[in-house]
Amino acid sequence: MASSSAAAHCHPKVVIIMGATGCGKSRLSIDLASHFRSAEVINSDKMQVYRGLDITTNKIAPADRRGVPHHLLGSLDPDDGEMTPSQFRSLGDAAISDVASRGSLPLLVGGSTSSILALLAERFVPEEDVFGGLGPPARPELRYHCCFLWVDVSLPILKKCLPKRVDGMLRMGAFDELARYYDLRRTDPGGRAGLRKAIGVPEFDQYFEKYPPRGVGPGDAWEPEDARERDNDPVREGAYQEALREIKKNAGQLMKRQIMKIRQLSESGWELHRLDATEAVRLATAPEEEDVWKRQVLEPSVEIVNQFLQEK
Repeated sequence: MASSSAAAHCHPKVVIIMGATGCGKSRLSIDLASHFRSAEVINSDKMQVYRGLDITTNKIAPADRRGVPHHLLGSLDPDDGEMTPSQFRSLGDAAISDVASRGSLPLLVGGSTSSILALLAERFVPEEDVFGGLGPPARPELRYHCCFLWVDVSLPILKKCLPKRVDGMLRMGAFDELARYYDLRRTDPGGRAGLRKAIGVPEFDQYFEKYPPRGVGPGDAWEPEDARERDNDPVREGAYQEALREIKKNAGQLMKRQIMKIRQLSESGWELHRLDATEAVRLATAPEEEDVWKRQVLEPSVEIVNQFLQEK
């Protein structure tokens, strides 16, 4: 895409991968980085910037990164408090400059549209909520030469896949991860503040207040909760299921907000290249899913980025 400002042509080229949670942004970033070789990923998810809660915040695992360098992923200490948009603007700018200085292509990836806007907009006013109005925000001039890839999935399909996504994270160990996090804050009430807004934390806090994890004293061995304790206690199981319902409800609301903000940016004048990943997400683990993803998402993305890189 052509930059919205002639001055942006003097600045680094940046590819931005946007989309709601669960649409496949991380997958596309690794696929593109593997294709273009010299690309590096810069995280723009405001919860994934912190160390800790890797499963709960859905950080891409090191084994799945295929050797692609990642920046601002689990790099901030959550004890330092909540990161502001101004701080992300500064950190993101430094990361883009670092990647570009080595002749590599920065891939900015994440679902936090407000953070993306704070980083990319030429004019940034921290106190201004550009998404707070009824209509689209005024078209923001860009600091970089940008190519926007919007991985879009129909909301009904995303919402249908959401319960499986949450259940999968629990099978991977999100519950025990959240229990340990709760323990740490009981011994240090002011600690880990940066992660407290991650979906899963406030919902399960209510459960842990009634059924505290064991092993929180100095030198105590932490003990994971035995699911059989819930099987034998309908009230406890009910509290657990209520936490799950709240997580799924709040994640669904987050999806709606993410899609709304992306559409607002599109209506503001930013050229977003929409990639429809609905069929690939719907097929999930079906044998034909890989071919659908490649044909409908990856190959069009490669073509778009190739054209972008050839622009002067």
